[in-house]
Amino acid sequence: MEQRKKFGLLILSVFSVGITPADASHPPVTSADTSSFVAPVYRPLPLGAIKPQGWLRHQLQIMRDGSTGHLDEVYNKVKQDNGWLGGKGDGWEETPYWLDGAVPLAYLLDDKALQQKVKRYIDWTLQHQRPSGYFGPVTNVERSGSVTINVSNADEGEDWWPKMVMLKVIQQYYTATNDTRVLSFMTRYFNYQLQALKKCPLGKWTEWATSRGAENVMIAQWLYGITKDKQLLELANLLQSQAFAWSDWLGSRSWVIDAAAQQNDQHWMRRHGVNVGMGLKAPALDYQRTGNKKYLQDLHTGFADLMYLHGLPMGIFSADEDLHGNAPTQGTELCAIVESMFSLEEIIGITGDPLYMEALERMTFNALPTQTTDDYNNKQYFQMANQVNIKRGVFNFSLPFDREMNNVLGMKSGYTCCLANMHQGWTKFASHLWYSTAGNGLAALTYSPNEVTAKVGKTNTAVTIKEVTAYPFDEQVRFDLAMSQAVAFPLQLRIPAWCEEAVVMINGEKVRSEKGGQVITLQRNWRNGDQVILQLPMQVRTSNWGRNSRAVERGPIVYALKLGERWEKGHDEAEGDYFSVYPTNDWNYGLPEKIIQSPAQYLKITQVQSVTDQFVWNLEHAPVTITATGKKIPEWKLVDDVAPQPVTDRNGIYKGRVNEQEETISLVPYGCTKVRIVAFPVVK
Repeated sequence: MEQRKKFGLLILSVFSVGITPADASHPPVTSADTSSFVAPVYRPLPLGAIKPQGWLRHQLQIMRDGSTGHLDEVYNKVKQDNGWLGGKGDGWEETPYWLDGAVPLAYLLDDKALQQKVKRYIDWTLQHQRPSGYFGPVTNVERSGSVTINVSNADEGEDWWPKMVMLKVIQQYYTATNDTRVLSFMTRYFNYQLQALKKCPLGKWTEWATSRGAENVMIAQWLYGITKDKQLLELANLLQSQAFAWSDWLGSRSWVIDAAAQQNDQHWMRRHGVNVGMGLKAPALDYQRTGNKKYLQDLHTGFADLMYLHGLPMGIFSADEDLHGNAPTQGTELCAIVESMFSLEEIIGITGDPLYMEALERMTFNALPTQTTDDYNNKQYFQMANQVNIKRGVFNFSLPFDREMNNVLGMKSGYTCCLANMHQGWTKFASHLWYSTAGNGLAALTYSPNEVTAKVGKTNTAVTIKEVTAYPFDEQVRFDLAMSQAVAFPLQLRIPAWCEEAVVMINGEKVRSEKGGQVITLQRNWRNGDQVILQLPMQVRTSNWGRNSRAVERGPIVYALKLGERWEKGHDEAEGDYFSVYPTNDWNYGLPEKIIQSPAQYLKITQVQSVTDQFVWNLEHAPVTITATGKKIPEWKLVDDVAPQPVTDRNGIYKGRVNEQEETISLVPYGCTKVRIVAFPVVK
């Protein structure tokens, strides 16, 4: 049966297109009301409490041995005279971006050498905070004279935006180390910022700070959760009042419709995909600060609209660089993926809503892995859902570049923001596999192999849970519990929305069956050696996407046409070495209508190989294959390097010429492909 609900989102049928963001705005909050602050449903565990295992650990090891662990050695902008070490070089976003992924990587792998490498930047930042509380690279005015930045000369400071990223870096470092310097450092800075923003608002230097103010709000509210300093909520209110009105825009609906219709230079920062990815967390943060549940509805409405109007089968919205509709040939920037993932991780903690857990897994297991090379040293600035070649070109992107390098796989191809920022995707996903719960329990809300250690129950007993699984490719997740003494605590497990009925077994005995789309609680007195097995039957299904295209899914994985790959190495004078990838077999297939009507009958699932500790997201390691039949569409050809989706009738059937002969085709996990078709036309 065709799946017509993406991520469990309900279709919202009434579009209030006449409402503008100004019409829908919430009353401004001018003072802090501490009684309205809402504690998060789930709290992230300290960095290092979760130790990735199996294929996920191997992914992180690849990153450590590649660009994540060595960007400061191979990328001159970070390497040379770095401003975040007191030099005159990079003092803006790219060094903090890199650290935002390298710091969690260092502690997830317990890699002492990498910890020492990243700590240099943190130490310099902490040690060189000005007496006023201002921090960051040495400014021009400070170099030229004996003055330092304070509230009276705050306009001589520099952009608020890169400091927001460095605050995220330092916050993660604190959760891993409990370094006492961090809380006083942040307190001094936020006291400075509360005064300086009245003279130098977020947008004084760049619109990046205005568009991304939620990042600043997030850390201020995190610190409030520790210190209970009322001024932090006053600061959060002030920041929100100066930042983009993401909550209003997401809730009012006209914003996302306008983004689908307009691709000009007016208000393009509101359509910038990375800004949108960051802005998704704004309504959750506004709800946390105010307790106003209208913000949760804003988020739900906005996320549903975003994915219906701009969503792509691999779980992310188009962003090349602007939001650009739902045609399978639009592109998505890598930065938009990793920022959206992090926003979802924050949203999950604040709201506890399983809808966003579904979205996070879909994005992570499909969109993220395909956009980098196996060694994690090269990336695509833009990927496409239906991507039948990777090469230089203009394609359908709203930001094509004169050098036409946005689609190739290169270290410095496209903008280098993604080279610096891509490292937070896998690392923050790994550090958010578990959360702490009310009642001093633990919640597994997304699944991958790992081991977690935490203190639980009224007695704060240390428990270690080893999560053994080949998920997202396998149906079983096993939890092995170890502790020194028995302890009662709630263990919460998510039942994915795509799972019709899950089975929970404890110590070999079936204890319950549960429908999908919820988080269940197992409350009992746990003992050393207890074992929980979660069985999540994965039914093959199809889903409906842009231009009446159909995708094949199983569990959280979307499957794409398996195409052989021919790689070619090239060189650009400005952007360095890069790779192009071309298919070695035909791609222009439609799926017969019978598959859409009865996918379980006509799609054959084969476990090709096991998911080992050496798994890599590529064709060679693809563990599952789905065998189908397809019919070639002779006139489905490349136009300007893309494969425009064939037009269908309102029943979703392509009416042009189709070969009579059915051919056997193979589908593999989307994340294992570089060239592919994932959004298929349907044929008779």
